[in-house]
Amino acid sequence: MKKQILFVHSAGPQGPQQGSSDLIEYLQVQLGDTYHLISPKMPNPENPEYARWKAALTNIFANLDNEVILIGHSLGGAVLLKYLSEMDVKPVVSSLFLIASPYWGKEEDWQAEEFTLTENFTSNLPNISSIYLYHGTDDQVVPVTHIHHYRNKIPQAITRVLEREDHYFSNGIRDLVTDIRVS
Repeated sequence: MKKQILFVHSAGPQGPQQGSSDLIEYLQVQLGDTYHLISPKMPNPENPEYARWKAALTNIFANLDNEVILIGHSLGGAVLLKYLSEMDVKPVVSSLFLIASPYWGKEEDWQAEEFTLTENFTSNLPNISSIYLYHGTDDQVVPVTHIHHYRNKIPQAITRVLEREDHYFSNGIRDLVTDIRVS
């Protein structure tokens, strides 16, 4: 049976060569037939609202099998983490991969109450055996400092700061593919 991966994309346009599309395509090619990559279009990505993304995730999770690997890119990662800390999630989340995700509420330019995590969000997360954080040093959308905020809150996470990588990782993330395969 193929392992399920749910990929929640970034905010903004999601057409060809936009948003998370290149990263999703890269993962589909690299992971091949061993994995079933699910990458649904989230509601109104150019003007996202947490309540609508939360409702979409509730519907998506209801249709997943026993175990899932979660990947969130940019806003998709922030929303996944907030959702996991607020909801009783079924199926089992075997691993969580957050890529260039903003940490809302910590920096002046990143204030949005609807996306902000509670102070003790980690105590409400389900038991996830492995959590990985990725961020590029050349990210012009979400500053690389955000990965450090996450690392401070989730010290058990494996953190990968990738040199000369931008926000979109259009050429893929080789370490991500390796990490998925060993998780």
